[in-house]
Amino acid sequence: MRTLTVAKFAATTTALLVAVSGTAYALTDDKPATAGTVHADVQIDETAPVITRENLLIHAPLQTIWKIQTDVEKWPTWQPNVETVVKDTPGRLRPGSVFRWTTEGLNITSTVKQVDYGKRLAWGGPAQGITAIHVWTFTPTRDGVLVHTEESWTGAPVVANQAALQTALDNSLHNWVNNLKHQAEGQAAK
Repeated sequence: MRTLTVAKFAATTTALLVAVSGTAYALTDDKPATAGTVHADVQIDETAPVITRENLLIHAPLQTIWKIQTDVEKWPTWQPNVETVVKDTPGRLRPGSVFRWTTEGLNITSTVKQVDYGKRLAWGGPAQGITAIHVWTFTPTRDGVLVHTEESWTGAPVVANQAALQTALDNSLHNWVNNLKHQAEGQAAK
């Protein structure tokens, strides 16, 4: 009897994984994971000399916040420090998507590492000797959406000027989440 229960559990679990993978594919344009394959979340480099984390509650629907954050070509309309963004990969952001952007004198090429629609977004890439990993998570609450972002920087320029670059990244992420809040809450109020 126990073997039959385990077999039913395994079959049900496999069916759920296939269903969830198909749903993720439909929402994100990503290829569905093979049933039974577990992908670990992309993480920042916890050993990096520069790490910044920010949390902010945004009083707007998750869908609004997600759309603003993932429409990278429109970042310059609400992010004063982002001068240009060009997507090299058409369509929605998905693992492997590449976009090039300039901000605060840095020319950055970012490659999307993870997209979990409405929950998690991660990208990384080089910028003038600095390697960054940037992770965003979105958690609905009864009062809005808790947006958490964290980023790590490694590379010779970071080691050479750690204090100044820590301050720069702290300010950048603080401004980013506040600009996202302002844009999302402004759209939600319309």
